[in-house]
Amino acid sequence: MKKAISKITLSLLLLSSTAFADKEKLSLLLDWFVNPDHAAIIIAQQKGFFEKNNLEVKIMEPADPSIPPKLVAAKKADLAVDYQPQLQMQVAQGLPLVRIATLINSPLNSLVVLKTSGIEKIEDLKGKKIGYSVSGFETALLDSMLKSANLSSKDVELINVNWSLSPSLMSKQVDAVIGAYRNFELNQLKLENQEGKAFFLEDYGIPKYDELVVIANKETISEEKYKKFVKSLQEATVYIKENPKKSWEAFVSYKPKELNNELNRLAWSDTLPYLAQNPATFDKAVYNQMANFMKENNLIKTIPNLDEYAQELVK
Repeated sequence: MKKAISKITLSLLLLSSTAFADKEKLSLLLDWFVNPDHAAIIIAQQKGFFEKNNLEVKIMEPADPSIPPKLVAAKKADLAVDYQPQLQMQVAQGLPLVRIATLINSPLNSLVVLKTSGIEKIEDLKGKKIGYSVSGFETALLDSMLKSANLSSKDVELINVNWSLSPSLMSKQVDAVIGAYRNFELNQLKLENQEGKAFFLEDYGIPKYDELVVIANKETISEEKYKKFVKSLQEATVYIKENPKKSWEAFVSYKPKELNNELNRLAWSDTLPYLAQNPATFDKAVYNQMANFMKENNLIKTIPNLDEYAQELVK
């Protein structure tokens, strides 16, 4: 009997060690520091969905948000979190990148002012200072919003505030900021006893787009591990929707000292409605409409073939 038990125990240990050895490794670069926008990724890590699908995922936070797509293109990293419009520009520039999953499938970006600023409509921005972080896409968004009020960038003063959006607004360095996330900057202002007012892009003729996507190198996506990654995100998303409170607790457990604060708590609640219901899928019309918008605004010279840079990996 003891010998039989020993054999069973040995067999289980061998199976366990084999399963561990067979875990496929993936490196994933975020677009910035960990925040509620990455909910599906962090929950997949903390609740064991990656492990369940036999993956070992290394999550990294970049010092420079512009670097991750370049590293994926150079095959120095497997995956990166990116933005749909940025991906379209990168592909138009010749980078071999492809979208394999979506984290946030609607814009979070917005133009934000202080409620005390007296700016009630886009027309009121005339003669005002507007802060931005990234020239190109953000300034094109602003131009389109201004056009809706028969204004142009010549009617405002643009100031590059880097990533200091809320502080530059609170210090009155600028009167408005473009590129502010509606689930983050508005809460940041609220915690500083300031109330913000957001102008949503989609209310001013700008096409809907996926705010956050996961990209891979198109030469490697045939590997099975990428399907497993997407499946893990899908399972994590279902868990989040069904268990928002437990998911929050799991999220902050990833880095308690950094994540367990009031700003993230407020942002978490505001982010959940924006999470992609099914990370694997995407809307082709949304991608085509944004590509046309970008060409019209001289952000890209030619419209890339959608099938070459956006795919659905369904396991």
